[in-house]
Amino acid sequence: MVGWDIRPQGVQGQLRVVGTHAGDLAKALTALTATVSEAAQAAGTAVPGAQAVTPLQGPVAPGQAPLSRTAMGPVAAALGEYLKEHEKDFRSMSERTEASVLGAVDATNAYCRGDLEAAEHAQNAARAVLLDLLRHAGNRR
Repeated sequence: MVGWDIRPQGVQGQLRVVGTHAGDLAKALTALTATVSEAAQAAGTAVPGAQAVTPLQGPVAPGQAPLSRTAMGPVAAALGEYLKEHEKDFRSMSERTEASVLGAVDATNAYCRGDLEAAEHAQNAARAVLLDLLRHAGNRR
């Protein structure tokens, strides 16, 4: 980096804001998953009531209900596919947020120590979403 001018207190304030928004994102993703699952269960099936549950073969612990599998309708299947398809996007949002926060912390700490090379390294690791590198960077100090 040619020139750095970091104000650690400003970084700390921004990280608090980002942390709040990251928590909101986590809550929203959890709620989305729960709501889609509930919608899938409520969607019903195209199977007559008596056939909606299929008994499964296998041992059952004493006092437990027999094993069974509930039929899944086309809406439930589509919602399940939606979650499966977007799981990597949801995980990516979380990983990029974590990498950005860890990279900002590591870069700022390195800057405060006067280690501009380490600061640049932390910034590049955050940009590349190298979470393992960033998570372990804090343990080296």
